[in-house]
Amino acid sequence: MSKQLSQRLVKLLPALQQPLNQGRSEIFTASSVAVCILLLRSFGFMQFLEWAALDYLFHLRPQEPPEQRITIVAIDEASLHQVGSWPIPDRYIAEVLQKLKDNQPRAIGLDIYRNLPVEPGHQDLVNAYKSIPNLVGIELLSNNKNTSVPPPPQLNQTRRVGFNNVVYDADGKVRRSLLYWHINDQAHESFALKLALMYLKSEGITPKQAKNNHESLQLGKAEFRRFQPNDGGYVGADNRGYQILSNFPKVGTGSSSVEGYGFRKVSMQDLLNNQVPPSWIKDRIVLIGSTATSLQDFVFFPYSSRLIGTVKPVAGIELQAHFISEIISAALQGRPLLKVWSHLIECLWICAWAYVGAVVTRRIQRPSLNFISIILLYFVLCGSAYVGLLFGWWIPAVPALLTFSGSTIAITYQVAYRQEELKRSKEFVHELINKIPDPIFVKNKKHQWIVLNEAYCQFSGYAENVLIEKSDYDFFPKDEADVFRACDDLVFQTQQPHENEEDFTDARGITHVIATKRSLHKDAAGNFFLVGVIRDITIRKRMEDELRRAADDLSRMNKQLKIKEDHLRYLAYHDPLTGLPNRKFFIEQLQESLLWAQENNSLTGLLFIDLDGFKQVNDNCGHEIGDRLLITIARRLTHCLRSTDTVSRLGGDEFTVILRAIPKVQVAATVAEKILVTLTEAIVLQEHIINISASIGISVYPSNSQDSETLIKLADNAMYRAKHLGKNRYEFA
Repeated sequence: MSKQLSQRLVKLLPALQQPLNQGRSEIFTASSVAVCILLLRSFGFMQFLEWAALDYLFHLRPQEPPEQRITIVAIDEASLHQVGSWPIPDRYIAEVLQKLKDNQPRAIGLDIYRNLPVEPGHQDLVNAYKSIPNLVGIELLSNNKNTSVPPPPQLNQTRRVGFNNVVYDADGKVRRSLLYWHINDQAHESFALKLALMYLKSEGITPKQAKNNHESLQLGKAEFRRFQPNDGGYVGADNRGYQILSNFPKVGTGSSSVEGYGFRKVSMQDLLNNQVPPSWIKDRIVLIGSTATSLQDFVFFPYSSRLIGTVKPVAGIELQAHFISEIISAALQGRPLLKVWSHLIECLWICAWAYVGAVVTRRIQRPSLNFISIILLYFVLCGSAYVGLLFGWWIPAVPALLTFSGSTIAITYQVAYRQEELKRSKEFVHELINKIPDPIFVKNKKHQWIVLNEAYCQFSGYAENVLIEKSDYDFFPKDEADVFRACDDLVFQTQQPHENEEDFTDARGITHVIATKRSLHKDAAGNFFLVGVIRDITIRKRMEDELRRAADDLSRMNKQLKIKEDHLRYLAYHDPLTGLPNRKFFIEQLQESLLWAQENNSLTGLLFIDLDGFKQVNDNCGHEIGDRLLITIARRLTHCLRSTDTVSRLGGDEFTVILRAIPKVQVAATVAEKILVTLTEAIVLQEHIINISASIGISVYPSNSQDSETLIKLADNAMYRAKHLGKNRYEFA
C-alpha cells in the first residue's frame, strides 16, 4: 500500500506547480512593477518617450481633407530676390495687402514684425493698415521689455494685434498652443486665436465661458480646456498663460499646395505679378509670412519627426496655420481637441496593464500560446492608444507598455524559479504528506479520489485501496455527498480556494462536523486536481452551540430586566392619570434648566397653574368626569408648548410649566395668554359641557430668584394673587 501511495504522489507532485496564493502573487508583482513605472513617470523620466510616441501616433493617423479656409502668402527665396532686401520695404507689404483686400478675404494675418518703418513706402503701409479693418498684425510678448517686439502702432490702437509666441517642450518641439497671455494685468490674444475669432464671428460664433467649467473657453461646438502642468505625459510643465494641447490636423496636400503640411501656399512674387486666382483668396484667412530658408523662421512639431527619414521643420507661418485650422475646425465641425485622462484614471490604466501582463503570463502555460497572447495584447494596447487619438484622447501608451512588459518578465522569472524549486522539493513533499495529522484528499475532474493520506483513511474508517478511484456517493449519505460535490464544483469553476463546514459520517456511522479547505492545482500538462484538507471541529461546534444558547438566554433576561427597569422609572417619574411628569421629575428638570440657563446666560420661565372651579366639576359631575377633564387639560397644555418646554402635574388640579431659554420676560406672558385662551374653550365630556379657566403665576430666572425653591414659591404666590384678582388671568411674581 505504501509503495502504491508513493507512486501516485510522484505522479501528482507536478500538480503543485501553481501556488495556493496565485492571485495574490499576480497582484503583488503587478503592483510592484506599476509603482516603479509610476514613480519614474512622476519624476519626468518618461516625458521624451511619451512625446515621441504621441508624435508617431500623429504620423499614423489618416490624412484629413485639405484645408480650404486658409491660404498662405509665402515670402520665399524668390520673393526676397525680387524685392532685393530684408526686411522687405513697406511699399511691397502695402502692395500685397492692397491686392489681398481687392479679393475680399475674410481675414488677413501679417506674420511679420513691423514695429519700425522700412522705407520707401511707409506711409502707404500706414494707409493700408487704416483701410483694411480685417487685418491682424503680430507682437512678441515678454516680461522683459528688451526681448519683446511691439506691434505696429496703427494696428495696436485698434486692437488688431495678436502675439505669435510659441511654447517649446524640452525636446525643442511645439505641441501646445497659447490662446491668451496676461502681461502686466493686461490680457493679450494670440495671433492664431485673433484670426480664428475674426473668421468665426461671420459664422455667428463668439467666445463664451464653458457651462461646466468657468475657467474653460467655449467656442462653438468646442470647449478649449486649459492645459495643466501634469497633463498627459508632462511633468511639472510651464503652463503660464492660457495653453491647450494641440491636436494638429493632418491635412492632405492639395494640387496647388507645396509639399509639406497641406495648406495652399502662393508666393509673394506670384501675388505681386497677379498670378494668383481670386478664388484662392476670397472669403478665406490669408496669412503672410516667411518660408525662406535664409530667414530661419522654422520650428519643430509632431509632424517634423518621421518614422523613416530626416527631421523636417515647419515654417512659423505654417505652424500658425495649423493653430488657426485647429481652432476653426473644432468650433465649426466639432473636430476633437486633444484631451487627457485624470491622473487617477491614468494610474488605473497603467496598473491594469501590469495586472494583465502578470495574469496572461501566469495563467497561459503553453509557451506558443503565451507568446501569441502577449503579442496580441501589445497590438491591443497600441491600437487603443491609436483609436483614442482619433477621438482626441492622449492615452499613456508608453508607461502601459512598460508595466505590461515588466510584469510579463517578472512573472516569467517567477514561474521558472518556482518550477526549479518544486522539482527539488519532490522528495520532501512525498515524505511530508503522510506526516500531516490532518486528513488530506486529492480528486480529479471526475470527482474520484486519486491520493489519500493515512490520516484520511483513519478518520473515514475506510482503507485506502477501497476509496481510491471512487467518489463520495459510494460511501456517504446522499445529502452529505451533494454538499461535497457542490463545493468541489465551485472550486473547479472559480479556480479559487474555498473553505466550508460540512457533516461527515464515517464507516462506523458517527457523524462529525468538519471544516474542509479545497484548492485547485494544475500540472504542466494542464490537468486540474482538487486538494482538500479536513479539520474535525465537532467539539468546537458543540461548545459554540452551548455558548450561543447561554448568550441568548442571558440576552433575553437582560431585555426583560431593562423593560421592567424602564417601566419602574416611568412610574416613578410620571403621573399615572395624565402621563405628565410628576413633582419629582419636575424638580429635577427645573434644577437642570436653571443650571443650563446659568451656563448659557439665558432666561427661564416658571408657570404655576391652578384650575378655577375644578372642585365644583368634581362635586357636580363626579370624579370620573374630573379625571377625564384633567387628562384633557394635560393634553391642551402640552399642545401649547414647544418640544423643549416641560409641563408637569404636581397633584390635584395644579400644573407647572418650565419655559427654557426664553429671549425675554414677555415671552412667558405670551405663553400664559395662549394657555388661558386654550383652557377656556368648552370641553364636552359625555353629556356634560364644561367651561373651566385657570389662574397662572409666573416667576423668571434670574430676575426673581436664582434658587429653584424660591422660584416655585414666588410663582405659587403669584398664582394665588391672580385668583384673588378675579381668576382666568396671570400675574408675575
